[in-house]
Amino acid sequence: MFEDERDDKIYNLIISNGIDRNNEYIQFTEKLYSKVEFLWKESVSGAYASAGPGFYEKIDGIILLSGLYKDNNELFEDLLKASEEYDIPIILVRPYGLEEVPEILEEKAATIVGWNANCIIDAIKNAHEII
Repeated sequence: MFEDERDDKIYNLIISNGIDRNNEYIQFTEKLYSKVEFLWKESVSGAYASAGPGFYEKIDGIILLSGLYKDNNELFEDLLKASEEYDIPIILVRPYGLEEVPEILEEKAATIVGWNANCIIDAIKNAHEII
């Protein structure tokens, strides 16, 4: 999608967080905020495993920051299960500065992106078309 095309949809996202030794979450959200034409909000649950359909049915995509996987396995597992159960696409973001992602995450992802803001936004907008 060209940047001058206006998309008024507000994308409702879950973005993996938790133990974040390299501040990837902050860097990622700054990328989203840098694209002022992209409208989004983040939904957060205290316990993703027990959040029900009322929470998940409004989610447009789950962003997994793969650099956080090692220290947040349980959170990632909960989000992977939710993705399958509620048919929510997973947008997998490579670890900052690296190319390889954990294989278990790669298998479940609708798409894999790096840290380019335009690529991230395109991946979010097109994720439902891929699954």
